Amino acid sequence: MTVQPRAIAEEVPVAIECNGLGYAVLMASLGDPLDLGYGFALTERLIDTPDDVLDAEAHALEHGMLLRLTLAARVADRVADRVRHRTADSSCGLCGVESLEQALRPLPVRTTRWAGDDTAVFAALEALETAQPLGAATRAVHAAAACTPEGAIRLVREDVGRHNAFDKLIGAMLRAGLRWDDGFALLTSRCSYELVEKAARSDCPMLATISAPTALALDRARAAGIELRVLARPDALLRPL
Repeated sequence: MTVQPRAIAEEVPVAIECNGLGYAVLMASLGDPLDLGYGFALTERLIDTPDDVLDAEAHALEHGMLLRLTLAARVADRVADRVRHRTADSSCGLCGVESLEQALRPLPVRTTRWAGDDTAVFAALEALETAQPLGAATRAVHAAAACTPEGAIRLVREDVGRHNAFDKLIGAMLRAGLRWDDGFALLTSRCSYELVEKAARSDCPMLATISAPTALALDRARAAGIELRVLARPDALLRPL
């Protein structure tokens, strides 16, 4: 028996501050913090375009990281409103009703369906094997990949959290001015409703994951017009919709 050393994945608190207000604390990997900030702001509906972020700074702290975002005046009220709701959640039961309504808000609806071929998913799965340096080193993180319609890998981001990995990918695309261009996202995780919502917010036409979906994920994907491919393996996948 051979015992081999392996790198350990980092997981630290990342505090996100928007326009001077503490907004959220995520447990995340340290890499690509500005990508995380942009992607998180978009999928949280705080911004609509990368131009809504006037400045972004990442500051290393003793026990984690502080990510400061300065957002444009036209979207500033969204931050204050969301922070107000979060503060109110702990004080009265009625505010919880508002929170439930916020949790399942209508998603952007695609008017055209993904027209790609499933062979692209198999090609992307094979290519992703060598496109995850952190995953290869630790076997403890998720990857999110932007793929061409043919299944070539355009961009990959990694994180201990599946949500963070997708936010990082979305943020990296925003910052680089990249669109999905009839491609798709491939995630090394289960298909949860939050990931479907992030796909919808970033106008992603198809989401492929290596594990199964939840019932709510299927409902949200149908409502948003997003194609899903799940339980993706080198020789098989499932079309749940």
